[in-house]
Amino acid sequence: MPKRERLSEKLVRDAIPAEGRDYQVFDDEIRGFAVCVYRGGGRAFTLDYRFAGRQRRITFGRWPEWSVTAARERAKKLRRDIDLGHDPLAERDRLREAPRIHDLIERYLKEHCAKLAPTNASDQASMMNKLVAPQWGQRLVTEITKSDVEKLLAQVAEGRARPHKNKPNNRARKLQPAKPTPIRANRLGEVLRKMFNLAVEWGMRTDNPASGFYRRVENARERFLSKEEIDRLAAALDADEDQRAAGIIRICMLTGARVGEVRQARFEQFNLELGIWSKPAATTKQRKMHRVPISEDVAAIVRQRQLLVPQGNLWLFPGDVPGQPVIEIRRFWRRIQAAADLQDVRIHDLRHTFASLLVSGGASLEMIGKLLGHTQMQTTQRYAHLLDEPLRAGLDAVASAVRPRLKVVRDGPSVSRSA
Repeated sequence: MPKRERLSEKLVRDAIPAEGRDYQVFDDEIRGFAVCVYRGGGRAFTLDYRFAGRQRRITFGRWPEWSVTAARERAKKLRRDIDLGHDPLAERDRLREAPRIHDLIERYLKEHCAKLAPTNASDQASMMNKLVAPQWGQRLVTEITKSDVEKLLAQVAEGRARPHKNKPNNRARKLQPAKPTPIRANRLGEVLRKMFNLAVEWGMRTDNPASGFYRRVENARERFLSKEEIDRLAAALDADEDQRAAGIIRICMLTGARVGEVRQARFEQFNLELGIWSKPAATTKQRKMHRVPISEDVAAIVRQRQLLVPQGNLWLFPGDVPGQPVIEIRRFWRRIQAAADLQDVRIHDLRHTFASLLVSGGASLEMIGKLLGHTQMQTTQRYAHLLDEPLRAGLDAVASAVRPRLKVVRDGPSVSRSA
């Protein structure tokens, strides 16, 4: 029989560790309540109990962080829970094994992001590792609330200080003030909503705390090049020594394609007889095959590349790394921006300009959506206001046709004239 006596601060303090073993001193009041004296000199409070036919022991507090009085009250509560049919060790094990946010992130990146386009998957992984994991990584998946989501998105929307780009890369460089990033917050909210939807599907929790998150106002950028700016850009492209990169920009201008689609284009995708470019699903944002007609100017660029690119190379614009296309043209574009005085123009604005020129030529929104590869009509609707000018011209034509013609009325001889 184990020794039983009423536990007190003096008893616990004066207990002498045994050589080579741990031992317990049980309380004579609460069944199973004891202090364990470790061979190294430490002391902790325990509760031995039987649940579902199994003998179990839970350690719940170390002395002196826990006083004997506090440990006694805790032991009484645990004993009441056991009598009511709750196993405290099972609850502890459940919490210990419960998935945490870093487990959810790992599974999300592995099972969901692996199906996405490489650029999209990389962007989502960056958001998870830089914005979510540092804040929530060790928290349980079930702990995250709507308030936590809104707080995180508000922090992201405020932005963060960034180094000056024109400063040297050293520790003494100055930081720019925080720049608001509301669009980034919206994108993160969409990713969190998807991740927690999957968490519900995977049985990690029963609801989605990111559902219905507050969406910041997004003012879509609408920068269209004027005729003079297009002429300056064309002249700068003709004058630049890097005609490989210039060819990429020209095709972007002539087709409205995304720069990534043009960089990764292969000769086999172009049917010059029919004037068709078949973009594979792997290179398109919508992850679907996209067939578009091409103009004779685009076909001429492809024929020129066939003469310049060595035989056997599949890429329309092969890069400096053997077997790879051109990786990036940001430096080239900055040089073109300076030469053409287009500092506020992005390469993607050429896609908007392409759409604006189609509208001015009388193309419908449905036609523009097909040429640009939009899968949702609402994406194309951003160009709807550009239709005002051709519609206004049509209204003027109608008005001109039905407008009553003015007649010259001459005074007859019987009409008296007054001074």
